[in-house]
Amino acid sequence: MLTQVATAVDMIEEIDERQNISACVQVLAGLRFDKSLITQLFREEIMQESVIYQDILQKGLQQGEERGKKQEALQLIMRLLTRRFAAIEPEIEQQIRTLPITQLEDLAEALLDFSSQSDLVHYLGNISLPQPNQED
Repeated sequence: MLTQVATAVDMIEEIDERQNISACVQVLAGLRFDKSLITQLFREEIMQESVIYQDILQKGLQQGEERGKKQEALQLIMRLLTRRFAAIEPEIEQQIRTLPITQLEDLAEALLDFSSQSDLVHYLGNISLPQPNQED
């Protein structure tokens, strides 16, 4: 059946339409069939040229960049806080780890004015925390 679909997709004359349909078919086929069979029946460059594939790839790159940026911000903030106050309570650290990147950036700036760990606790108590399932 997948062979028939691949043959039908190859017969589509309009290049953009063929690429987009091929990408969709490959994504859906990936839910049921082995990767080697899919790559055998469909040309990889068609998938890579597809606007759908490019969109998926771009979103993945953006998400990876955001995760990396957040991780770097967390590491820097924790280093600065540890240097300023020695040990940070695990509950406070966990609360900091749940902050989205914009609030982490604000915290990085605000921590320059903290003179004690209670300033940090007060600061964290005054910001609105994200919902547990929110990703950032």
